[in-house]
Amino acid sequence: MTATLGATPTDTRTDTPTIVLVGHGMVGQRFLEALAERGLTATHRVVVLCEEPRPAYDRVQLTSYFSGRTPEDLSLTDLAFVEDHGIELHIGDPAETVDREARKVTARSGLVVGYDILVLATGSYPFVPPVPNKDATGCFVYRTIEDLLAIEEYAKAKATTGAVVGGGLLGLEAAGALKGLGLDTHIVEFAPRLMPVQVDEGGGTALLRTIEGMGLGVHTGVGTQEIVTDDSGAVTGMKLSDGSELATDMVVFSAGVRPRDQLARDCGLTVGERGGITVDEQCRTVADPRVFAIGECALAADGRVYGLVAPGYEQAETAAATIAEDEAAFTGADLSTKLKLLGVDVASFGDAHGTAEDCLDVVYSDSRAGLYKKLVIGRDGTLLGGILVGDAEAYGTLRALTGSVPPIAPESLVLPAGAGAPAQLGPSALPDDAVICSCHNVTKGTIRGAVTEHTCTTVPEVKKCTKAGTGCGSCVKVLTQLVNEELEASGVEVDKGLCGCFGQTREELYEIVLALRLTSYQELLDRYGREEARGGDGCETCKPAVASIIASLAPAIGADGHVLDGEQAALQDTNDHFLANLQKNGSYSVVPRIPGGEIAPEKLIVIGEIARDFGLYTKITGGQRIDMFGARVEQLPLIWARLVDAGFESGHAYGKSLRTVKSCVGQTWCRYGVQDSVRMAIDLELRYRGLRSPHKLKSAVSGCARECAEARSKDFGVIATAGGWNLYVGGNGGATPRHADLLAQDLSDAELVRLIDRFLMFYIRTADRLERTSVWLERIPGGLDHVRDVVVHDSLGICDELEALMAAHVSHYRDEWAETVNDPEKLARFVSFVNAPDTPDPVVGFVPERDQMKPDLPLLSIGMRPAEGAESADTADTLEDLLEGSAQR
Repeated sequence: MTATLGATPTDTRTDTPTIVLVGHGMVGQRFLEALAERGLTATHRVVVLCEEPRPAYDRVQLTSYFSGRTPEDLSLTDLAFVEDHGIELHIGDPAETVDREARKVTARSGLVVGYDILVLATGSYPFVPPVPNKDATGCFVYRTIEDLLAIEEYAKAKATTGAVVGGGLLGLEAAGALKGLGLDTHIVEFAPRLMPVQVDEGGGTALLRTIEGMGLGVHTGVGTQEIVTDDSGAVTGMKLSDGSELATDMVVFSAGVRPRDQLARDCGLTVGERGGITVDEQCRTVADPRVFAIGECALAADGRVYGLVAPGYEQAETAAATIAEDEAAFTGADLSTKLKLLGVDVASFGDAHGTAEDCLDVVYSDSRAGLYKKLVIGRDGTLLGGILVGDAEAYGTLRALTGSVPPIAPESLVLPAGAGAPAQLGPSALPDDAVICSCHNVTKGTIRGAVTEHTCTTVPEVKKCTKAGTGCGSCVKVLTQLVNEELEASGVEVDKGLCGCFGQTREELYEIVLALRLTSYQELLDRYGREEARGGDGCETCKPAVASIIASLAPAIGADGHVLDGEQAALQDTNDHFLANLQKNGSYSVVPRIPGGEIAPEKLIVIGEIARDFGLYTKITGGQRIDMFGARVEQLPLIWARLVDAGFESGHAYGKSLRTVKSCVGQTWCRYGVQDSVRMAIDLELRYRGLRSPHKLKSAVSGCARECAEARSKDFGVIATAGGWNLYVGGNGGATPRHADLLAQDLSDAELVRLIDRFLMFYIRTADRLERTSVWLERIPGGLDHVRDVVVHDSLGICDELEALMAAHVSHYRDEWAETVNDPEKLARFVSFVNAPDTPDPVVGFVPERDQMKPDLPLLSIGMRPAEGAESADTADTLEDLLEGSAQR
């Protein structure tokens, strides 16, 4: 890799044919890889002129920078690849002029490079509406890593409110970034709905409801008329086209992109009326056969400028093939896309808006759950396209089926799990020519061939062989299913072991621990681990999984049930290690249990006093509890000592265990209630508190069919009827919502508790690691019917054992924090640095916000701030010592 700042002008043409690539984004990097695959880097000199100060990076995952990924993590450029293929990569040195007659490119540094083939991959630039003060201080675009760094710096130093102009794909990502930075965030979209290109009115409505529910302000059907500034020229607000004004400290423009074609215009290449370098099907410019254009700067032969990475990759491969004198053509591309925007799954594929003649729509909509699914079907039953909002689990299969007649009824493809009897249509139903990975145009047949012809035996090997799953990643689930199915069909045993340490599944390890009453992880590893793992320390996958098994079975196998006792303490993950949830600035949250959401005024006062005395941020949670944020690790025992004294117990918000049992007020107060839902919720929460499981457990009890407690979105939910209680299981909220299924109805109190006991212990016994009940219910052979047979009808004859295991848990329950605050040995772990136990972590700081406080995130960006009054050299020594101690925690 070469930096060229300050280089002198020189003609670098040689006798070796030279390919000059202008632009080094995702498409440019794919073009280089395609050249190497065809051997062209061995026969040609390849020179790359890159404008940005860093090589190609994953712009699709740009927003993940705000989730902790570094610019280095986003990089797509393997420097070894560049060096091995002799590629001359000039970063921070864009092309400024092209002399097509002399076939030379001049870079900003003055470097002049002669070419035989010129490839333009200059991408696009953000469109900024021509409104007054659009360049004011506090106005940004959202396109590059440098843009994100600037947004982050300004947001942390000078803004509390931010507005995004544009409600499309990138606009929603930008809004998510501002929200993640702690800003009150608004979205302004000129179209009547969000994501107008990808979703229709129904999908936009579902998306709007979900996003507004997250606390973001959404303004659709209005445009930006003017950016309002103060006397210093900094942003203070926006004037909108409906006459309203929006107060904001910063504005991020994300209103679409335009092709970067100025370099082409300046050298006389043909461009489209609305921009884009005009090319033919081989991606050659129509004005000069020695010049190619690929990616977002190109106006393809079908008259479209493609803004997605997958078509850009196809263009890159077409150009490379043409240069290698192979037959290739780019005539158009699939515009299907699947994204998670602000935590919401959104996908569209094929003819999503139903523009085909005489097509029909099959729609499922649940506005309360934020779900919208639409399939567009031709008159002959052909699947033409669709839109998925809130649940895009079936995207990979549906997209691959587009253009064919699905083997089952369309309505079965949109019904969510738990609503009727949805068909389980897996990858095996797809034809071999179905495209599984649209980023790299990889078909099912190619993936099967990687297993059968190229002897690939793992998903990573198939990825390397085919490139499937290495783009946006939306096809990885289907890819994994296909690879495993093909391996099994070929007679190859698929390794379903928990990890590299154990060849057994979690279910099998559970049975071993229970049958042999093993209470030690090390003993289990040494006796039943893989040969190469025995005698070792295990890994971060199996240690917490086995710790959870031992904890859930502790009373039955004679183990000490406390997660911080003996060997168990070393097996826990970060949250269990300190019995609290780790937050983004290194502080912890404290969540005492409030069974059923019922709390006396005296206890409310205690929580308020503790939050005030320790300076904690307080918030009512969705689980009807009070969460206190901002506790330093050394403060946790002090806080919990006061909570325990007031009669509180651990809420287990940190553990894979029961969280809460929500309730409405039920018949005691509500005129519609038919049962005492609060009493039942309290009874259930106190019964199952502390129960360790493969994943977290949530529950709710509603006092009537109006369902105010949202019981059908829980792992086990209870709804009152005039005849007793209905029990629902396998529900889930979050990113992949699922309605719970009815397991049994009109149960008495005793019948209800008995069936929940059985259901929970059967789930704990048979689920995979980190598998929610919703996923488990769909995965387990036989599904709900099998679970009902086992739990209700005792088809396996194990219900007595399941009930006995739950009874042992209930009778042996001990509050983890009550025991911890009275145990000096356990208390000794609650320090930031073992070699300086009285020294608080200097990274953990706070700033005021809305009469409370929030994390001082700039501290994380700069590392650790010096102690007040300390000299810089002394501070460096101190921090080095502290970091050494931190590594020994």
